[in-house]
Amino acid sequence: QLSEDVERVSENPTDEREGEMEVHEDASSVILPGSELGTTAPSLRFSKTCLKNVFSVILLFIYLLLMAVAVFLVYQTISDFREKLKHPVMSVSYKEVSLYDAPGIAFYPGKAQLLSCKHHYYDHIPPLINPGQPGDIECTTQRINYTDPFTNQTMKYALVVQGPRDVKKKELVFLQFHLNGTDQDFSAIDYLLFSSFQEFINSPEKAEFMKDCESSYSSWKFSGGFRTWVKMSLVKTKEEDGSETVEFKQETSVVNYIDQRTKPRSDQLFFVVFEWKDPFIQTVQDIITANPWNMIALLCGIFLALFKAADFAKLSVKWMIKIRKRHLKRSRQVRNHIN
Repeated sequence: QLSEDVERVSENPTDEREGEMEVHEDASSVILPGSELGTTAPSLRFSKTCLKNVFSVILLFIYLLLMAVAVFLVYQTISDFREKLKHPVMSVSYKEVSLYDAPGIAFYPGKAQLLSCKHHYYDHIPPLINPGQPGDIECTTQRINYTDPFTNQTMKYALVVQGPRDVKKKELVFLQFHLNGTDQDFSAIDYLLFSSFQEFINSPEKAEFMKDCESSYSSWKFSGGFRTWVKMSLVKTKEEDGSETVEFKQETSVVNYIDQRTKPRSDQLFFVVFEWKDPFIQTVQDIITANPWNMIALLCGIFLALFKAADFAKLSVKWMIKIRKRHLKRSRQVRNHIN
């Protein structure tokens, strides 16, 4: 168009001023939109829009990363919860008492004979006056015969004695047995402990009670020619079905007995002392450290964060698309106005 105007001006010198006026008007019409928008405004607006878009993209990637971390936490939380359900933790607690329920002490003396049995206090045992001779039996005892629970053929003879109760006064039970000769190289007496002597007395079927005790509890031995100290501690175990089992732990110490009888004897003397180790009852139970409510609360928080991140990402994308459309619209308007 400019070349045609130049040719037209050269052909019509008289219309040169009118052509210049038209060119100035066209130039003014081209410059005016720029003067209205400002010469630096489009570049500044474009740079701000670009920075906003870059910042939105960065935020979008950050929230996507956070969403990935949240998904991983959900998976890890569920995996840990299932693992803790499979492997409960053993919890041990102690309860202090002043009196125990008197335990039952079942002896299997065989051919041995009980000479004396006494309760002493404050951990003091006086010297024996007539060792090897029958003495006072001040303990509550019960004799019973029952069939062996493992063979159901042989008969077993048990002497059941009431154990100590008062742990604060250091109550102990001291027993003396006598065995007049044996054909074995080593002589020992078997015994077992069960949780309650009173339950044994109140049981209508004492034979069945003793068979159950022998099946459930471990048996120990103490030897002749020694004084054996047995310190007991009680352990209660709570099972998964809610039932409770009781067992004893023992600390045993053996002291040599010096036989001061004048004449040499071929018989064997047995001495044994039963006392409580401490006033604490140990309770053992399996607990599941995984709390379902804590896991639910954590999952709710993670899912809320996921939804919030997804909502923010959606709004960010919509805002970016809107800004992009607005920028394209303004660019189109400026080009149309210039044209």
